[in-house]
Amino acid sequence: MTVPAGTPAPPVFAPSFDGFAPPPSAPPAEPIVRVRSASKRYGTGPVVLDDVSLDIAPGEFVCLLGASGCGKSTLLNLIAGLEPATAGSIDVPGEGAAVMFQESALMPWLSARRNVELALRLRGMPRAQRTEEAQRLLATVNLADAGDKRPHELSGGMRQRVALARALAQDRPVLLMDEPFAALDAITRDLLHEELERVWRATGRTIVFVTHNVLEAVRLGQRVVLLSSRPGRIAREWRLGGRGGRRTDTPDSAALAAEITAELRGEIRRNAR
Repeated sequence: MTVPAGTPAPPVFAPSFDGFAPPPSAPPAEPIVRVRSASKRYGTGPVVLDDVSLDIAPGEFVCLLGASGCGKSTLLNLIAGLEPATAGSIDVPGEGAAVMFQESALMPWLSARRNVELALRLRGMPRAQRTEEAQRLLATVNLADAGDKRPHELSGGMRQRVALARALAQDRPVLLMDEPFAALDAITRDLLHEELERVWRATGRTIVFVTHNVLEAVRLGQRVVLLSSRPGRIAREWRLGGRGGRRTDTPDSAALAAEITAELRGEIRRNAR
């Protein structure tokens, strides 16, 4: 993360105990997403995001964490190009980014395979190749046998996996995920965490994942970025070693989750005052 000259950088958590080793000292890769002093205000309303700067490396899994209304989704929309920043700049790859929302938003009259094929069609893939590629993507999210089912025949978790396959079908290097598992029960959410981790490892996508769930952020992220509330600023970040997929019931994970939760509660209390 970078900040304007003269502004102290927020502290970075880089503990050395097993499971959360500091990042290696090799030169960092050129960021694939670069947010520079970005601010957002809607009309004459209050500032939603204020002077946010953030670098995201290729292949990195970053979790944006914060209380409801802190600007997490707004920042995601700015990175996606769905909304313009009021001030500052945002650089993303020329191909843009794929977005996956909390709701699967599948076309109810289309089968799972056809929903994925639609993204391939919009990408310009020839008709002769679309069915095979859609089936491959469904297999990637462990839905190879569900291609002919329509959304109403699928569980909530299965619909989200189809939505993930459709996002992957866009073949963009950055995947933006806006609380995609928030409406699911705990067991289904845990299973989808495993699926997402596996897909991330297999595809090498850069993932920016919005959540208000501390345990979810600790479970998935290589880096957790906490936004303050109203206006949203980067309050603190934690860099976690390894490739994600860590268990949340270990002492190390529990300690980290407790620290992040304390910081999050502090931000909520400051906003309440």
